[in-house]
Amino acid sequence: MNKGIIGLALCSLLIAHCFAAEAQQPTKFPRIGFLSVNSLADNAARIEAFRYGLRELGYVEGRNIVIEWRSAEGKFDRLLALATDLVNLKVDVIVSYGPTPTRVAKKATATIPIVMGFDGDPVGSGMVASLARPGGNITGLSSLAPELSGKQLELLKQVSSGRVQ
Repeated sequence: MNKGIIGLALCSLLIAHCFAAEAQQPTKFPRIGFLSVNSLADNAARIEAFRYGLRELGYVEGRNIVIEWRSAEGKFDRLLALATDLVNLKVDVIVSYGPTPTRVAKKATATIPIVMGFDGDPVGSGMVASLARPGGNITGLSSLAPELSGKQLELLKQVSSGRVQ
């Protein structure tokens, strides 16, 4: 038999084997890291709302998305290790619940996107450059609404003086 034909046959088998192995690799699901100071039980309602929002977008935990849950169980000194663990797992995004976990996640990574669950004043605390254009790798929700402060002060004056309209 011709050596060229044998070589071609072996190459064909190796190439076919590579494609077969590539086709059998499991699908990589998006991975979300969830970081909180409080226990997951204390956050049960928020976690269920989070899961519901994901389901509305077509993501079901364990079916087409993986969520890595990390809770410091009220121990602030554990947050950095938990955030670092999420970074080492190479999650696609970190969802932080509260300003302290957001700050710690920011220390742990400058590349993985961080979505803060809420922060009273993310601009004032240095988490983001501005609410309109956060910059960096952090975005999310803020309870700060400077345009409402004047109206809130006005209502407070009315309530304290008994002149609510």
